[in-house]
Amino acid sequence: MSNDPLVVFTPSGKRGRFAKGTPVLTAARQLGVDLDSVCGGRGICSKCQISPGYGEFAKHGVYVASDALSEWNSVEQRYKDKRGLIEGRRLGCQATVQGDVVIDVPPESQVHRQVVRKRAEARDILINPSTKLFYIEVAEPDMHDPSGDLERLRDALHEQWQLEKVHADLHILQIMQPILRKGNWKVTVAVHLGDQENTPRIMNIWPGFYEGTVYGLAVDLGSTTIAAHLCDLQTGEVVASSGVMNPQIRFGEDLMSRVSYAMMNEKGAEEMTRAVRSGMCALFSQISLDAGIDLNLIVDSVFVCNPVMHHLFLGIDPFELGQAPFALATSNALRLRAGDIDLNIHPSARVYLLPCIAGHVGADAAAVALSEAPDESEDLVLIVDVGTNAEIFLGNREKVLACSSPTGPAFEGAQISSGQRAAPGAIERVEIDPETKLPRIKVIGCDLWSDEPGFEEEISGTGVTGICGSGIIEMVAEMRVHGIVDAPGLIGSPEQTGSAAVFADGRTYSYLVYDATERGGPRITVTNRDIREIQMAKAALYSGARLLMDKFGVDKVDRVVLAGAFGAHISPKHAMILGMIPDAPFDKVTSAGNAAGTGARIALLNIAARAEIEATVRAIHKIETAIEPRFQEHFVNASAIPNAVEPFPILNSVVDLPRVTFNTGGGESGGSGRRRRRG
Repeated sequence: MSNDPLVVFTPSGKRGRFAKGTPVLTAARQLGVDLDSVCGGRGICSKCQISPGYGEFAKHGVYVASDALSEWNSVEQRYKDKRGLIEGRRLGCQATVQGDVVIDVPPESQVHRQVVRKRAEARDILINPSTKLFYIEVAEPDMHDPSGDLERLRDALHEQWQLEKVHADLHILQIMQPILRKGNWKVTVAVHLGDQENTPRIMNIWPGFYEGTVYGLAVDLGSTTIAAHLCDLQTGEVVASSGVMNPQIRFGEDLMSRVSYAMMNEKGAEEMTRAVRSGMCALFSQISLDAGIDLNLIVDSVFVCNPVMHHLFLGIDPFELGQAPFALATSNALRLRAGDIDLNIHPSARVYLLPCIAGHVGADAAAVALSEAPDESEDLVLIVDVGTNAEIFLGNREKVLACSSPTGPAFEGAQISSGQRAAPGAIERVEIDPETKLPRIKVIGCDLWSDEPGFEEEISGTGVTGICGSGIIEMVAEMRVHGIVDAPGLIGSPEQTGSAAVFADGRTYSYLVYDATERGGPRITVTNRDIREIQMAKAALYSGARLLMDKFGVDKVDRVVLAGAFGAHISPKHAMILGMIPDAPFDKVTSAGNAAGTGARIALLNIAARAEIEATVRAIHKIETAIEPRFQEHFVNASAIPNAVEPFPILNSVVDLPRVTFNTGGGESGGSGRRRRRG
């Protein structure tokens, strides 16, 4: 084994060993990491900015010393002096590898930017925002009746709009008097009306009748991505949406890796808090730029996130969430100010965090419950918010159960040999020909299949770059349907499978998906280790759902809702073949899109919904998978594709799954044997 330093790139997960002195940009290019550069490594263009991580990275099995990269040099200093450089960033063309290192490539340094698919879903929402505009006429000062301008402004709000006990922060006092006089004592005031725990408060003031509006942010802070929707608080319209990768990915792709980083590095939690707040502020700047508004007009915000993200965002060490009994610092909803957590919107903007349900079931799950309302369902509905950490609900009007399941990042394309997150050029759809056993693909950004005329020309700008989450699910399911993978997850030989795309890969076999090496492009394959990663992820997801069914006392559900940005792109048929979700009619498996983001918008635009979700969360029964003995039993059974013991009668009435076994050296007629149709 080479003694050269190990370089791990995030978010791609690509790694390799390189001789000391190798520029980071060179290492990235050799590994096929998406790191931009246009100036030829002269430190001029700044496209190759990177964020190195230091300390113990248990997930990657490395310790990164403070001297893992070469010292800051004069080229970097010159660039910083002239153009500015975010604290902690280096230039990949200047920094050289000196020891084991973990390097994050931020979104702005990637050529093929991730497609953040957490769009705002169309939804009817009752508009009752926290902040409203009030036009008032204020009494002028009077020598015979001395009082302050603020007191007379408050009197006007009370007399003309019946608003009582309205407060104002210092910044309002600092700007109020000239505005009152400029408006000839007629002004428009933005007042945050508060809720059960807040008093009304003046957020902004304009001379005369203000014809504009004020805005709020609904933010879905996920383990992998941060998505934000900028809403007009008067109309409810989503005026802009944007998203970025969560900068914490360099500390670990899954939540427990981040908890581990905080535990093993003295300032680890603080470092991750700074990273996520910095990423969020950059996102808010971008979204306000897209909408063409001033950041100071954003006066309210609602955040949803899982418990670990919740704690790290607030600057709370997540140590207790890493061990039983998984105690939250608080499970209640929180009401803060933007200035409390260093956000770059209006300094007195209100920040509302939805309540957490349990130690591993967070405010994002609460938002899904608000959006999908399982407690109002007549039939038994299973709601699965698919992500790095899946939140699962099972319920109806009788009761609602909830749990989380640690699926890991495989569904996001991480830990997969040719995996990547959703970006132009990523494979998102797959079909395998039943005769030739060869695949055809569709990639993000192109409507053509790979076997259709014009495909290569259409993708010339991006190429085929890897397989994203929805693509890997379809890939493995298709391989199972066509006898290339057996139920235990083993890829057969070319003779056993009848596929020329299968090739020997060490002691196992792999499957060739796409080969562009003759044109200088990548060779995209699915390995047996990739199959195993998907098996582990889907087994965790299914086991959580099955555990809730046990607790509910049922062996089937009426319908399944796939929530989450990723859930919206999963084929129900392929998810069922894989055994991700319980057996159900395909037409009863639907997508709710970004339900957590929708829940955040509901809470932002309808202040009454905040009390509603707080009451709902208190009534949800929480199940902790980590201490349930049957979870492991279900997990082992669910590792098979689709399942070792569950019959899946509805699936088997529609799809014939081959009876093949490849771990005995034989394939039962080369994978031609099939289960009889049931029903």
